[in-house]
Amino acid sequence: MRSLGLVDAPVAHVLCLGAHCDDLEIGCGGTVLSLAGRPTPPAFTWVVFASDATREAEALHSAETLLSGAPNVRILIKKFRDGFLPYEGGPVKEVFEELKGMVSPDLVLTHYREDLHQDHRLISELTWNTFRDHLILEYEIPKYDGDFGVPNVFVPLDESLCRQKIDTILSSFMSQQGKRWFSEDLFRSLLRLRGMECNAPSTYAEAFFCRKLVAAL
Repeated sequence: MRSLGLVDAPVAHVLCLGAHCDDLEIGCGGTVLSLAGRPTPPAFTWVVFASDATREAEALHSAETLLSGAPNVRILIKKFRDGFLPYEGGPVKEVFEELKGMVSPDLVLTHYREDLHQDHRLISELTWNTFRDHLILEYEIPKYDGDFGVPNVFVPLDESLCRQKIDTILSSFMSQQGKRWFSEDLFRSLLRLRGMECNAPSTYAEAFFCRKLVAAL
């Protein structure tokens, strides 16, 4: 599939939004690594909404690993309760209002709007409510709900980036090791599937949903 070349577009600031401590890594960790590895990497604001003391430490380690190539990084780990974000909507909305005053990103990475996890869906809704004039790409998270859609944006990843992404997830989130879905083959299988769909030369890709895009042709 021919590329539009958006990877070469000027991106000065990326806002990464995840409901839980491993969402960004699973959904768009390879894309983040690719952006952070540019000769002139963008600034990153990395926000996680639900955590506790154990998961906060894991999330900080993971984010710092993925973003190690970027010189300008801000990591915010909030302490909302996992699974209860829609029922704490007011305070969560306040965080978005604070972010709106802090950053004006060129690219926002957030959850898929049709994700069946209530926390994921709220973060996506508030992203669109807050950042109305920005490029937003929605990433996907594999889960029991079986809510995968048909993504329309693909970011090919070479084997090195795939390995870095998967290794970071597996080594950072030790609290998730006992879960049956938390495995290398699951993470790699999704990358392989999306790579097949976009005919990536490397055979691997991450996929996103883009609902609005202004093309300066």
